[in-house]
Amino acid sequence: MISLIFIYLMSQPAGASGGGQSNPMITFLSLILVFVVFYFFMIRPQMKKQKEMNTYRSSLKKGDKVVTTGGIYGRVHEVKDNYIMMDAGGDVRLKIDKSALLRDPSTDEKTTV
Repeated sequence: MISLIFIYLMSQPAGASGGGQSNPMITFLSLILVFVVFYFFMIRPQMKKQKEMNTYRSSLKKGDKVVTTGGIYGRVHEVKDNYIMMDAGGDVRLKIDKSALLRDPSTDEKTTV
């Protein structure tokens, strides 16, 4: 898709001679436009999602349900700065890095298909 935009923007107008110079201002503005589109469709949503995940991870407390990136479901037993101790059922306690927490499983129950 973006390659088609580049081809369109860099093509010469009909009837132009083969050795003509293109306007550098149009080239510069098209490059700026590509960066703006890239920022709003790629970078900004990722930053927003990362901010939400950091907020979720910092607001964890004892008893919260969590899911890890490995698919392990459990409850928070203890919260430290960089990790949590998670009850995975029975007498099983796992030390999990906060960056490995994926989401709150209760959000899955609220969504309907």
